[in-house]
Amino acid sequence: MKRLLLSSSLAGRLVVSRQLLRLFRVAARSERPRTAFVLLAALAVGLFFWSRTERLWADEPTGTATAEAEDVAGTENKSDDGKFLRLKRDEAGQPLAMETAVVRYRPAEGDDELTVDLVGAVHIGEKSYYEALNKQFAEYDVLLYELVAPEGTRIPKGGRASAHPVSMLQMGMKSMLGLESQLALVDYQQENFVHADMSPEEFQETMAGRGESFLTMFFRMMGQGIAQESKNQGRNTDMEMLMALFDPNRSFKLKLLMAEQFEDLEGAMGALEGPDGSTIISERNKKALEVLREQIDAGHKKIGIFYGAGHLPDMQRRLADDFGLERADTKWLEAWDLRPKQSRR
Repeated sequence: MKRLLLSSSLAGRLVVSRQLLRLFRVAARSERPRTAFVLLAALAVGLFFWSRTERLWADEPTGTATAEAEDVAGTENKSDDGKFLRLKRDEAGQPLAMETAVVRYRPAEGDDELTVDLVGAVHIGEKSYYEALNKQFAEYDVLLYELVAPEGTRIPKGGRASAHPVSMLQMGMKSMLGLESQLALVDYQQENFVHADMSPEEFQETMAGRGESFLTMFFRMMGQGIAQESKNQGRNTDMEMLMALFDPNRSFKLKLLMAEQFEDLEGAMGALEGPDGSTIISERNKKALEVLREQIDAGHKKIGIFYGAGHLPDMQRRLADDFGLERADTKWLEAWDLRPKQSRR
């Protein structure tokens, strides 16, 4: 079965766009022709696949994926209120881990048995991260999940290898960062999993009706990335990128750089959504919550919604406005371990 190949993480797209921008800057400044050629070639390949994503199709996904759960309900840092993704830092401000949230919502009044959890996702991570998620998913009556695919599509357990160039590019990113893939390690064959996303036809029709394209979104996110980088006047991020690419511990250095860019997830969503929303976030969220309404009407009381962390601020607003649900407890899962190797537990 075919499915529209989309980056399932909008935050991931933002990170990639910023890295492509950095590759261009580094290549332009390099005095070494061979280095400039390699970097510009990487940039060209990245832009090519970005511009063609909306037209490409691929076989069922492939991949492979690490995390510890930390229940911080009632004790979380107030600066993390409302967040679905954060960097955990030590007292010196050095990153220790990138974490995603599992946030529970309960009715402000009425059915006190109903709970809805928003489970934030990043789509490449540590193996233990996906192991923790699989345990979490087993607790729900139903688990709604994102995947732009025909209705009823189920990802085979363990994924399936694909020679498609975009799949190979994604696999390369996973390998470069020393991480694993959600699509390979999350068990989508569980009976309580319910598809809650658009079909490829719905997605394409909605984008066309809005006059949207992935290339346009790419440049909007590039612009947001430039604006964000301008705030970091004390850092030479281009040099950091170049040094990371040629560092003996390249995976760790690149992972640190990318994780820091996830911190501005809310700003990235604002740049993409605009005042009228977007297909990739708000319209897909509407579809997911239509399925949520069906599951509640069917009598299910313990429901999880597993979507990319970038979707969840908008989804939280809709849970409050349309379902009368309010944020209650929060649990954090460690998606990326950012500790230097010698200090890891």
